[in-house]
Parts: sequence; C-alpha cells; structure tokens
Amino acid sequence: MSEQRTEVSALGEFGLIDHLTRDNETMQAGTMLSVGDDAAVVDHFGKQTVITTDMLVEEVHFDLMYTPLKHLGYKAIAVNLSDIYAMMATPTHVTVSLAISSKYSVEALDEIYSGIYAACEKFHVDLIGGDTTSSPKGLVISVTAIGEVASEKFVARSGAKKNDLICVSGNLGAAYLGLQLLEREKKIFLESPGVQPDLQQKAYIVGRILKPEPRADIVEWLRENEIVPTSMIDVSDGLSSELLHICRQSKAGCVIHEEKIPVHDEARQMA
Repeated sequence: MSEQRTEVSALGEFGLIDHLTRDNETMQAGTMLSVGDDAAVVDHFGKQTVITTDMLVEEVHFDLMYTPLKHLGYKAIAVNLSDIYAMMATPTHVTVSLAISSKYSVEALDEIYSGIYAACEKFHVDLIGGDTTSSPKGLVISVTAIGEVASEKFVARSGAKKNDLICVSGNLGAAYLGLQLLEREKKIFLESPGVQPDLQQKAYIVGRILKPEPRADIVEWLRENEIVPTSMIDVSDGLSSELLHICRQSKAGCVIHEEKIPVHDEARQMA
C-alpha cells in the first residue's frame, strides 16, 4: 500500500465511490446496468435467483493487527460466494457497502478494493453497486451476493434423508486454529514488541482464516458427475452447528464418526 495518505473527506462520498469503482468492469452477460444508477439491473434469462448477505465488523470478525487489507477485501467476497455455492448455484453479482471511520485513508480503501476485485475476477462475478457511509469507530463491510441456478435445481438444507452419506468438501478446523495462533502471537507482540512471529511453518492454517476460498470446484465436480446432493450447507461456523441446522430442517438425525473427520496435518499439530 502507498505511503501517501488521502483523507476520504477530500473526495466526498460520491467522489470516493467514483474513485473505488473507476476500474470496475462487468463480465456477466446478464449485467444490464451496473454501478452508477439508483439500482443495478440483472437479467438471469429465466433461471432462479439466489441471494445472500454477510457482514464483517472490525474487532468482531477481523483484527487489523494481523489482517492485511487486501486479504480482508478478498475474504468479504469469498464468504458470501461460499453461501451461493452451498445452494448448488453459481454466483454472478455482488454489492459492497462500507461504513468507514476517519482513520481509513483513500489508499487503505484502495487496498481493500484490490482484494474485492481480485475475488470478483477469480470467480467471474460482477460488482454492481453498494453504499458508503461514515462510522464512529472502525470499519464495517457488508456484501450481498447474487447467484443463479436452473429452475428447481437449488439444494437447500431441508432435503437430508435416512441413510444419506455426510460429506465435507475439505479438511476442518484449520481456520479456527489459525485464528488462535494469530491471537496468541498478537498477545506476545503486545507484551514484547521486539518479538516478531515466524508463521511460515503454519502458513496453511493462517491462510485459512485470512484468505478462505469458496469451493467452486466442488460444485463444478458435482455437476460434471451428475451428482445431486439431497442437502447442502456452508460449514464456516463449524461442523456440529451446521449439521444441527440440516438435521432440524430435514427432521432427521445423524451419526458422525470422529476418526473419519478430515484434519490437516498443521491443524492436528497446532491442536
């Protein structure tokens, strides 16, 4: 990030929006109207629309002592796209809204948006709108993601049936342990500022919390192999709580074999 500091007040709300979206390019054929009007216009060509919203709040969901701003922007998009993929749908568009305190410069927001645009480009989604406002303290990022799915082909939480096999798309627990590691190193740094952490040996678990990746590949694989799950859910809040959601909405129970839960070696060592 540049050492130059430009106050947000120097641009004003509309100038800031123009600045942050000046390089915004649309990729989806269905994007009829994007940033710059009262609302965006999207044509999904007869498909069903899937919508989700997630919010990230400073000192609740992220700590800037160890969270790079570009990673934060990327993560804000990624966690929303994950919910779209969990419906067996394809994300197509996002809106991004920010509540910004005076400690954030235009250059800092540029860094956040570089992560937002990186995620949009990687997963082929269009940024089509949002809002900015002032915050008395800290930063709030709210993202709404929009996706599409063929008529009646979405997968909800409520379809699980007796004798279904429970599967996960990757290993579990790494992000939580990465967070615990970062919090531990933060505490050490605050007590002894001269001590610099060496996290290279724990790059995987740290990466899982700072830069999570939505599993677009899993949805593509399921479609290619004509596999239709009875139920799906994003498990970012943890396996047990998410399975409880499925069980409640499907009116079913489940049995988990602990020894079969996939855990990455770094996570196992950290635990």
